[in-house]
Amino acid sequence: MTIRVVLADDQTLVRAAFAMLVESARDMAVVGQAATGREAVELARSAGADLIVMDIRMPDLDGIEATRLIAADAELAGVRVLVLTTYDTDEYVVEALRAGASGFLVKDTRPAELLDAIRTVAAGESLLSPGPTARLIARFLRGPSAPVTGGPEGLSERERQVLTLVARGLNNTEIAEALGLSPLTAKTHVSRIMGKLGARDRAQLVIVAYESGLVAPGGC
Repeated sequence: MTIRVVLADDQTLVRAAFAMLVESARDMAVVGQAATGREAVELARSAGADLIVMDIRMPDLDGIEATRLIAADAELAGVRVLVLTTYDTDEYVVEALRAGASGFLVKDTRPAELLDAIRTVAAGESLLSPGPTARLIARFLRGPSAPVTGGPEGLSERERQVLTLVARGLNNTEIAEALGLSPLTAKTHVSRIMGKLGARDRAQLVIVAYESGLVAPGGC
């Protein structure tokens, strides 16, 4: 199955470099390039994209607002957003996760890591590395604006344990090992938690874990 990718960045050379890399992968195809957030939203609708690699700082409409529009559109429910960030200086990544992004990527990442990130997010997982992601979210998280419909109060004790491990960046296999579960059971717990909280994906579970106080800043 070919992953249909839209590249959104206001720098032509950056888009061209990413396009060459994506096209070099047998399981991916670039189906559109956008120089603004508004163009990215339009291409999400018209190009049949599976995933958008989204820069944050763009003219007309920035990547955060573009992500929010895509996540709020029921017809684009299957479109995932992988946000680009300068990482050390870009606090907007947390707002992008709140808006519905499925993860973030450092702009100077290695080529193979970019391709792996696209595959991970396109498969419905979130790209959240344990240490750096947790520290970034803990540093910039402010206010009750996460895009979820509930908090962890309605979760069972086991589900709260699973949510805590998700917030620490563990994948299903690692959660299973930590709690003595099968990977399938861990996956079932994660899916059930998403349903209870009204979360789009694991990235939003991380946000609600922090905002609810289940995971304390600096605790991961």
